[in-house]
Amino acid sequence: MFTDETLETVGTESLWRKSRQFEHDSRGCQTTPIEKVETEAQVVCCSENGTQTDPDDHHMHSLFASHEHRPDSPGLRDFLHRVEDIVIRELTKNAKSHAFDGFEVNWEERNQTVSCVHRLQHSEAQERGLQVTSLTWSSTGSVIACAFGRVDDGDWSTEKSFVCTWNLDRRGLDENRPDVSIDVSAAVMCLAFHPSRPSLIAGGLYSGEVMVWDTSRTQDPVLAQTGMLAHTHRDPVYQVCWVPWGRRGELAVLSAGTEGRVLLWNVGADGKLGLSAGYALVKQQVPHSGTLSKARGSGCVGITSLALSPWDPDMFLVGSEGGLVLKCSFSTQTVAAAEIATTSEGESVTLLAPAQFCFSPRCGPVHSLHCSPFHRNLFLSVGTDGLAHLHSLLQPDPLLSLRVSDSYVFGVRWSPTRPLLFAAATGQGSVQIFDLGRRSLRPAAVIDQNIKGRPVYCLEFNPRQTHLLAAGNADGTINIWHLSAELTEQGSREGAQLEQLANELAE
Repeated sequence: MFTDETLETVGTESLWRKSRQFEHDSRGCQTTPIEKVETEAQVVCCSENGTQTDPDDHHMHSLFASHEHRPDSPGLRDFLHRVEDIVIRELTKNAKSHAFDGFEVNWEERNQTVSCVHRLQHSEAQERGLQVTSLTWSSTGSVIACAFGRVDDGDWSTEKSFVCTWNLDRRGLDENRPDVSIDVSAAVMCLAFHPSRPSLIAGGLYSGEVMVWDTSRTQDPVLAQTGMLAHTHRDPVYQVCWVPWGRRGELAVLSAGTEGRVLLWNVGADGKLGLSAGYALVKQQVPHSGTLSKARGSGCVGITSLALSPWDPDMFLVGSEGGLVLKCSFSTQTVAAAEIATTSEGESVTLLAPAQFCFSPRCGPVHSLHCSPFHRNLFLSVGTDGLAHLHSLLQPDPLLSLRVSDSYVFGVRWSPTRPLLFAAATGQGSVQIFDLGRRSLRPAAVIDQNIKGRPVYCLEFNPRQTHLLAAGNADGTINIWHLSAELTEQGSREGAQLEQLANELAE
């Protein structure tokens, strides 16, 4: 029923293989080649012109002819032959001379006038009759700070006073209104700007307090203060200054008072000035001198002025109420007789006796001292005798004494630019400027303060703008003076002249 049968092969083409082949086909594309073209362009342009005039032989011949026929001046030839040897001899002598070595010709016209550029005042201080007791310039030289108090008040004063600052570079400067005015509970006797932070000012009060103000703090400018404690000054503080102290190079406040103490304060973060070291000047420990018999005793030497040496960080000078000028040392190990200061924490700081050398005493208080910035051994002192004394650290007697005023002299400052020049503030209302390079001992300039003969209590040269000199007056005004080039520009041999003067006077 069933039989085998062979049929032809039947095949079916695969669709999925064909689709896979389509998927693997490769394609490609390419942009047309970028054409590059390089071109150069250069222009050479040269031009040379020249002109020259030809001599006019006709005029030259006529000129020479006129000279040939001109007769010689009578006696001129004989005179020239007669003085020829003398002129040659003098020219040879001048060529060998060193009188004008280093001289520089200045063809510019020198202005020898001194003009007042600012007259600053605080109306409230003037209404109360307060006087300008101290001046200080900021490290930038643009801000001046002044202290108001009373120098002629011989009793304890609790009257309110002020510390004021003016920025002289401010466009809207008001000379009758300070930029910053700080109310102080007692008369301020001295001020000192921080040498690198223009907003910090240290001050000493008539009450014996030492304070540091920060003028950048508008609400409460008091940064630190000592307060009325047992270890502070008991009498008015007449000098404050900033000194480096410690290994970190930090600055501390040094203060000196009329009770005979020199105290060193660190500014603490708690708003207090901490006592770091102290010195006491006791009469029985003052170095011996044949002229000190009246100064001997068991009391203290009242300090009225203090000066730091820019050459020796260990040395400082003090002037006293009794006319003594003492050379002192910070590194002394001698303990002051029966003098111990107690700090607020209960610890004690032993006061040391710093006096190392005593200069010849003066008549009356020494109001101001200043060390020369150009000679390590020279300093100036002024006081009630009306003289400015030039001293050397190497001998007791002054090298030179100049009559400054018939009244007291309250301040003296060396010029920051001229080694031979210094200024002094007088009790007759003028500022005297002396030039030690002149043969005459008369002042090189006299600045009339126009304050009706009232005293000038303080003066300061601007350390940056050295042509400015500030003077604080008894009528409560501050005059800023512009000094001429004659008083500010140093001569080429002025430093050598100061050295020569010091050596000649010492001999």
